[in-house]
Amino acid sequence: MDAQQVRRRHENELMSLPNVNGVSVVTDPATRSEAIVVYVTRKVPRAQLRQDELIPGELEGIPVRVEEIGHVTAQNEPPAGGDG
Repeated sequence: MDAQQVRRRHENELMSLPNVNGVSVVTDPATRSEAIVVYVTRKVPRAQLRQDELIPGELEGIPVRVEEIGHVTAQNEPPAGGDG
């Protein structure tokens, strides 16, 4: 199963959930296994979420991880010709 294809099929659904900032696919370098990562502003205990707000533990056989990243803000672009 291709994790990128699974991510693309479910990305809109995941992004519509409260607190979700992004979705990606990562590969564990040790095992070479892929997982879908859902980035959230803050982790919330499952007991405090409604059923329709839960992020699944797997999608089409691909494991799903949730990572807290805080609030996301746009960064200014570095000046042209600058080092950043």
